Amino acid sequence: MTKKEKFIRPTKERYYMNIAKEVAQRANCLATIHGSIIVKDDQIVATGYNGAPRKVRDCIERGNCLRRELKIPSGQRYELCRTVHSEANAIINATRSGTKILGGDIYLYSEKVWEGEEKVINAHPCFICKKMLINAGIKNVFCIQEDGSIKKFVIQDWVEAWKKGDMTDDMDIYDSQYKGMKKN
Repeated sequence: MTKKEKFIRPTKERYYMNIAKEVAQRANCLATIHGSIIVKDDQIVATGYNGAPRKVRDCIERGNCLRRELKIPSGQRYELCRTVHSEANAIINATRSGTKILGGDIYLYSEKVWEGEEKVINAHPCFICKKMLINAGIKNVFCIQEDGSIKKFVIQDWVEAWKKGDMTDDMDIYDSQYKGMKKN
């Protein structure tokens, strides 16, 4: 087999997701690592990983995860987390450099690492990040799935769904129980 025959060129989606995976390696969360990249006009214009705000001690430095200590389930009480989500950090980093992201796409990679586990998980923006992505003018979200596939979400679909119903469309994605909320 020749070198050319062995070479398999990744699709653009896989190429960008592989880069988002590398970005996630900078995360400083003890429970899950996330990496995001924003792509506009086929160029990477911003990256972000989940981590504590700049110049603030993170969970690794502190040696504990506040959310796990308080037994807070995934999908709830984000205000009690030391980290900023990777999608938010990508938007923030674009803003800090004066980069326009309107009309861009975001790629999100997620992996569970709690207690030594290294397992790709179904990536999906939380409610807060979904609202930020809508307001930032991002067009599509590409999320890694635990089977290695990439799932595409069209943000305009979220907008249309929220016009008709409410923003509780993805309550069942997280392993938490949303008390007092009903599905549409």
